[in-house]
Amino acid sequence: MTNLEPTALRQLILVTGPGRSGKSEWAETLAAGSGKQVIYVATGLVDEADLEWMSRLEQHRNRRQVDWETLEVPIELPAVVRSAQSSECLLIDSLGTWTANLLEQEATVWGQMQQDLLAGLKSTAAHVILVGEETGWGVVPAYPAGRLFRDRLGTLVRHIGAIADSVYLVTGGYALNLSALGTPLPPAKN
Repeated sequence: MTNLEPTALRQLILVTGPGRSGKSEWAETLAAGSGKQVIYVATGLVDEADLEWMSRLEQHRNRRQVDWETLEVPIELPAVVRSAQSSECLLIDSLGTWTANLLEQEATVWGQMQQDLLAGLKSTAAHVILVGEETGWGVVPAYPAGRLFRDRLGTLVRHIGAIADSVYLVTGGYALNLSALGTPLPPAKN
């Protein structure tokens, strides 16, 4: 159970789980209860040739409250986080899509982008809710790009979880507050 009462304090919340588990809906519920101006930060690239993808984007748009602002930010997520104000709640959906958008970047460029995002999350005045997918619950992908994506996203989610005020796992129709139920691991080394 979570306290959905509006808060003046800045909070960093991570919502994670498998595909189609309700992560985005739970994040939207938390954002609506923040008492702040919600800015929905969509990391997906619009590809009008991909009708199924466009349908998914439309489902997300239709769920948003009409007074929420939407920013499409496929790459420059750290800059948006750094510039956010204390009166705002950023709902970032999703870390997996942002990671995929940067998958072709060299390891050093990816590492710097990841560090810039983490630094921004630590210093921002805004309330931030991030949606991140859990991709490593199955077999190790048989192809290099799949392994790279899984490793980068898994590490990013772990780093954010380590600095988050609350981490929720959404699965099986429930949102579990892992921060209240679990024991944090030592920080990841990479």
